[in-house]
Amino acid sequence: MSVFEWPVRVYYEDTDAGGVVYNANYLKFLERARTEWLRSLGFSQERLMREAGILFAVRKINIDYLLPARFDDELRVETKVERIGRASLSFCQRILRGPDTLLSRAQVNVACLDRTEFRPTAIPDLVLEKINNAQH
Repeated sequence: MSVFEWPVRVYYEDTDAGGVVYNANYLKFLERARTEWLRSLGFSQERLMREAGILFAVRKINIDYLLPARFDDELRVETKVERIGRASLSFCQRILRGPDTLLSRAQVNVACLDRTEFRPTAIPDLVLEKINNAQH
């Protein structure tokens, strides 16, 4: 399966008093990468809510913090779809510095929800088709 990459720069606002990225900000980096992955397939979150009546929401995250990211680091967030369900997606995401220094890895489960009821709903066929095509 293909890997989507998104660059992230660490800003001062992302760090704690020691200049290390605050743990919750890794979740923001992961979220941005998933959003840009979806955009690379031709779908904005806003368009999916407006036209398809759906939204994607994180159901579960398991994250390992291996090494610290620091102020002004140039990072790369890798996003790979591991499983496609009827109403869910599972991702493996990694945050790296440089070519191969792994800082963090996460397993992320995302549910497709009806935007008004906030109940699970099937991922639209057009979205599934684009996801499947991108994986090959």
